[in-house]
Amino acid sequence: MTDPEPRAARSGRGPTGGPSRGPAGGSSRALSRGPTRGTTGVWPLIRAERTALAGDLADLTDEQWTTPSLCTGLTVREVLAHLTAGASLNSVRWLAGVIRCRFDFDKQVAMRLAEQLGATPSETLERFRRVVPSTTKPPLPALAMLGETIVHGQDIRRPLGIAHDHPIETVTKVAEYYRGSDMVVLAKGRIDGLSLTATDGPFTTGAGPLVSGTTLALVMAMTGRAAYCDDLEGDGVELLRDRCDTA
Repeated sequence: MTDPEPRAARSGRGPTGGPSRGPAGGSSRALSRGPTRGTTGVWPLIRAERTALAGDLADLTDEQWTTPSLCTGLTVREVLAHLTAGASLNSVRWLAGVIRCRFDFDKQVAMRLAEQLGATPSETLERFRRVVPSTTKPPLPALAMLGETIVHGQDIRRPLGIAHDHPIETVTKVAEYYRGSDMVVLAKGRIDGLSLTATDGPFTTGAGPLVSGTTLALVMAMTGRAAYCDDLEGDGVELLRDRCDTA
């Protein structure tokens, strides 16, 4: 569910639309064909990102937990429960859920989120803390899980005004993954015909009107977060913003 809007809210909006279901829901296109090469060092990065996010949320008030996230219709607490669900769902349980929900992937996202929400915000956070070291995942590449962790982490942090410095090497890996993939979230299609250049790292891709900014802002805009277009510069920013709003 890395895309910020549920699929139903985006249906019929034109050629930039694409599958939105993340690891707690999944798409039939998301089935991986075995281990992804070059990802042996990804799980420590995922654990580090989860640990940092849990720490950032340790002292939230009950009111802050109800803050709307950058994911349309979800609070920051619900997005955290979604991350917990993704780290608790192996391929067998994922497939069982797909069948149970009659291949309604959005329904499975909602079902798995509800399973991990808990009765109180403190329970939601404790459930997330338990999965920090987890290497359980649906049939997705580990890099997709890293992207989910970073993107949804920022879906939570930005509305709360929480700053976090991601290691540039980590966020660059995510940018490189998304520039070539529409597997879980439309990203490759969203930046088609644009030239993206990071101002804080080596990431660059594409040809066309320029979009420049931090690697994190580029990743967030690539995955449909229009709010991060405010942090970008260049002739291609408004086109990218339009694609965030319509995809």
